Amino acid sequence: MTRATTVRAVLAAVVLLVSLFVTLTMSPRLGLDLQGGTRLVLQAKDSPTAKADRESTDRTVEVLRQRIDALGVAEPTVTRSGEDRVLIELPDVTDPREAAEVLGRTAQLTFHPVIGVPDEAAPDPKPKPESEELVLPDESGGRLRLGASDLSGAGVKDARAEFDGQRGAGWSVSLDFRDDASRDWTRLTGEAACHPPQDERRRVAIVLDEKVISSPQVSPSVTCGAGLPSGTTQITGSFSADEAKNLALLIKGGALPVPVEVVEQRTVGPTLGAEAISASARAAVIGAGLTALFITFVYRLFGGLAALALAGYTLISYAALVALGVTLTLPGLAGFVLAIGMAVDANVLAFERAREEYASRSGRTSRPLRSALAAGFRNARTAVVDSNVTTLLAAGLLFGLGSGPVKGFGVTLAIGVLVSMFSALVIARALTELAAGSRFVTDFPGVNGIGLRGRVRTYLTRRAPQLFRGYRRWLGVSTVVVALAVLGVTLRGLNLGVEFTGGRLMEYTTSRPVGIDTARTALADAGFADAEVTTAGERELSVRTGDTGDRTEAAIRDALSAEGGAAMKVRDDLIGPSLGDELRRHALIALGIAVGAQLLYLAVRFRWSFAVASVTAMVHDVVILVGVFAWLGRPVDGIFLAALLTVIGYSVNDSVVVFDRVRELWARRPGSPLLPAARAAVLQTVPRTVNTGMGALFILTALAVLGGDSLRDFALALLIGICVGTYSSVFTAVPVALEMESRRKDGGRTGQGQRQRPKAGRGRPADNGARV
Repeated sequence: MTRATTVRAVLAAVVLLVSLFVTLTMSPRLGLDLQGGTRLVLQAKDSPTAKADRESTDRTVEVLRQRIDALGVAEPTVTRSGEDRVLIELPDVTDPREAAEVLGRTAQLTFHPVIGVPDEAAPDPKPKPESEELVLPDESGGRLRLGASDLSGAGVKDARAEFDGQRGAGWSVSLDFRDDASRDWTRLTGEAACHPPQDERRRVAIVLDEKVISSPQVSPSVTCGAGLPSGTTQITGSFSADEAKNLALLIKGGALPVPVEVVEQRTVGPTLGAEAISASARAAVIGAGLTALFITFVYRLFGGLAALALAGYTLISYAALVALGVTLTLPGLAGFVLAIGMAVDANVLAFERAREEYASRSGRTSRPLRSALAAGFRNARTAVVDSNVTTLLAAGLLFGLGSGPVKGFGVTLAIGVLVSMFSALVIARALTELAAGSRFVTDFPGVNGIGLRGRVRTYLTRRAPQLFRGYRRWLGVSTVVVALAVLGVTLRGLNLGVEFTGGRLMEYTTSRPVGIDTARTALADAGFADAEVTTAGERELSVRTGDTGDRTEAAIRDALSAEGGAAMKVRDDLIGPSLGDELRRHALIALGIAVGAQLLYLAVRFRWSFAVASVTAMVHDVVILVGVFAWLGRPVDGIFLAALLTVIGYSVNDSVVVFDRVRELWARRPGSPLLPAARAAVLQTVPRTVNTGMGALFILTALAVLGGDSLRDFALALLIGICVGTYSSVFTAVPVALEMESRRKDGGRTGQGQRQRPKAGRGRPADNGARV
């Protein structure tokens, strides 16, 4: 056993043990669909400066969403209810009263010059009208006369709680100002510095909701008129840790346009019943088991070891999600299980490269298995890294620029990518290298799996299809399919879910208890299969639906009455979208920047033609998936959004694997045409594409067939996306690259005298470009 193998084995063991400890000692945070949570209803009120109407309530929804994100509660539901109410559902909140207090505060932050105390006769150096002065109690119990403020909390760029134990200052809140506000802060502190030390007028008052929370003196080192140039200040006031954190999130989240009060607060049950959750869990276990059996069948012993590494991937990923406090919803867990199937990709890449190496080294070395395995992992590294870096770029931007479910998806995606690389390059490699040291494993290729060529590779070697001879025809096919998808969106439109369009929220009480599974079945039979049902007691049911027609309420009431006796309506409100305009705009901006970042990265790592081809294939996949859902009339909701983001990552990953091999083969023959290298690269990556796709398809098929209504559309979207993505990585991305290279200004023609040398990738080439 080599030293490198020992290091990998020890590192894998340490990470697995830590993950096991976290899993056994920490509980996961479950979403509204799995565990329920707290429901709050806030009532907007008129203020002297603003009226509580639909527009101000919509703005209140966005501010409250920012505060909820700062609280650390992922996957919340925040919607407008009626004209002036806000409905908030928080998963797994243990102290709803504290949440209500934080969410309900107006948080109007202002900064004022102190012009004295009420009984002080000293004049203000710059007198202001009496109407602009305030007399407020300060943090020590006294009173201060404050001048007018032209610096508000809107100028605060960031707010964070900090602890200074070295100087005994305790907890405080640090503020960073925006550019314009920074200049106002410098001017405000510069005017205060014109007064002598210990003078009340050398203080600056920080006021939150008409209460002075801090009024620090400007340091004696600051000269008159100079002010504090950094644009940063601290709010001090003997805060506890929780007080400092809550104050920071209030300031960072922004001020509510109108005051609000809590008018209702209750605990609600999960939106999915135990039967639906159990069915989904069974589907996930069956799908993951089939994937493990498949990879073991294809790669024999080494496939079984890779399946063990995937079990390690599952443990590490779950521990990371729990440790970071990520809210786990049923679609999120389904995506997590799907990632198990997709995480096999790195192992498949390495094993297929090892098979190529074994075939070329057999008979030329006394240890072909170990050397082929090492070369396989080494040569697969660039494809693994490049494909995962592009996904990490998207995940980071979605987390940094998105909010709500988009931010949560970015966290989950990043964890999955990082852990899958660790699973393949550390755990699986350590296990296979340890096994390769056995004489029995080395002497019997049929046992280790690496010595076998594989059925797909054998078939391609025998048939040697001449791909891309008429590559423009494939571009024509892709164009037609995209046009049909766009036509579906144009003619049929998108069946947007409640998250995008809003809908109706009705609450009922029944004369006898009704289980949530029974209620969901009754509503589905009545034609409301997409209705979301929650319980707030044995006889209290809430139904949320996108159908706002006049007959909707009567039909729902009749369906519930048939199961629970007389059903009496106690509430019926029109609700706004939980994925509002601002959230959608931020998501689209994050997605656009992510695509641009991927394009730039791929252009640097490969070349512009390959980068544009990869992104074109990704857009092709997105348009087709949306178009298919339009033609089928399936709902486009938050679950579909998660599936769409997953498809984007899969599509880019698939294209990068193909172009990584194109780059390698083309670099070996400088000045040669691109077409032969592209054809050989595609044929060499087909075994990887088939085996990786099969691993994901096993899980998705199980989720679609056995997972119930709650996961059927999610699995359907991913099945379509993966099939289309597999096709586009070969028959859209590669033809686009060939077409771009044929149109380069140097006059070269694809397949005929192209003289552009590609950028060589890292790693030693594994074989010549002709063998598959």
